[in-house]
Amino acid sequence: MKRFVSKLLSPERFFIISFASVIFIGAVLLWLPYSAAGRHINFIDALFTSASAVCVTGLTVLDIGKDLSLNGQIATLCLFQIGGLGIITFSVVLFGLMGRGISFKGREIFQSTFLHTPRRDFFVIMKWVFGLTFIIEAGGTFLLFLRFSRDFSPSRAFYQALYHAVSAFNNCGLSLFPDKLVHYQNDVIINVTIMALIILGGIGFIVQYEVVSKWRGYQQKISIHSKIVLLTTASLILGGAAFFYLFEMNHILKDAPVKSQILTSFFQSVAPRTAGFNTIDIGQLTNPTILVLIMMMFIGASPGSTGGGIKTTSFALLLLMIWNRLKGQEQVNVYNRTIPGEVLTRTIAIIFASAFSVTLITSILLLLGGAGDLPPGESRHFFVEYLFETVSAFGNVGLSMGITPTLSTGQKLAIILTMFAGRVGPLTLAFSWYSPRKGLTYAEESVMVG
Repeated sequence: MKRFVSKLLSPERFFIISFASVIFIGAVLLWLPYSAAGRHINFIDALFTSASAVCVTGLTVLDIGKDLSLNGQIATLCLFQIGGLGIITFSVVLFGLMGRGISFKGREIFQSTFLHTPRRDFFVIMKWVFGLTFIIEAGGTFLLFLRFSRDFSPSRAFYQALYHAVSAFNNCGLSLFPDKLVHYQNDVIINVTIMALIILGGIGFIVQYEVVSKWRGYQQKISIHSKIVLLTTASLILGGAAFFYLFEMNHILKDAPVKSQILTSFFQSVAPRTAGFNTIDIGQLTNPTILVLIMMMFIGASPGSTGGGIKTTSFALLLLMIWNRLKGQEQVNVYNRTIPGEVLTRTIAIIFASAFSVTLITSILLLLGGAGDLPPGESRHFFVEYLFETVSAFGNVGLSMGITPTLSTGQKLAIILTMFAGRVGPLTLAFSWYSPRKGLTYAEESVMVG
């Protein structure tokens, strides 16, 4: 029986079931009366909030600071901390610290989540991940406390700082403020601290580990994976900020001081890739800016991090594949290394599966939203709002053009499924039901393409 259960629960299924279980438990906790502050929270809203927290998305149909009591707010904080690091990681580290052996399944799940190649020192890396996580979150809490202490009492300032620091590092975006961080648009401390936390949480733990090891002399050079992540992340941040400023300098940034223009441009380049914080009203942005944000959200963070999306490495490998094909090369070479064909095939599958998922969910939202009730002139804007919402959910970002609280029950369920698929990955969902098998090889015959 034990062998049958072990075979039935593949690493992919175990990973999915663990996330689904935490989401359900969190929904029940938020549904209980002690989690509400005033009005009763129905179960679908509790499930939506729990899924958003565990999947570190940040979309919410509730005002976290107003509709949830202190108990409910602490529950969401615990949910996105667990969701960011993963329930399996917590379990494996706990068993390791207790001196108990780590199962092969637990080892396989952890390595597939945080490491690009299997390593013998993975337990050392696991402990390092936990230690660094809490050090960074503590540092972020301290810096935010210094600023929030001007606006709140010491105890309230510490709580606000802790909540937003953990939310930012886990790339969640849930906030206790109704307008998130719009009120602090011109504040250098809050903007820089939140951006630093988002970037550190979004580049991936193995990248952090390799960079620190290289800096301390424990490692001679960093891997190709880390080089691609760092270069792509820096390029997206700088490029995103430049495009945001270019498209908004005569609109939302027109009368803002130079400091505010710089902070807003960089903040809205960092946050949309995976964390749902915002310092401006997303619904007031121009269409070119909305398009840029959708692309940034779809790309997302890096593998082995607390963020979602197709990941920076997938985007970089896609560009490298196109570039090498234009040069007439079949292999993808980067930094004097050749990327395995299996990785390239998986990259293409991830991108197209993600694009198909976004298209499908957007269509469902449109069908359930009663698009026919809108005036003809508003139909395009209606489509853009739902597309933005879907990509935000799939990329585990959390930004919205303001339609999240107005979603119907069916639409909320669709977004919950999208957040879940974005967190565990569409291919992981597929492999949990259909294990990949090596098929037969027949005689080849060419097909015209392009």
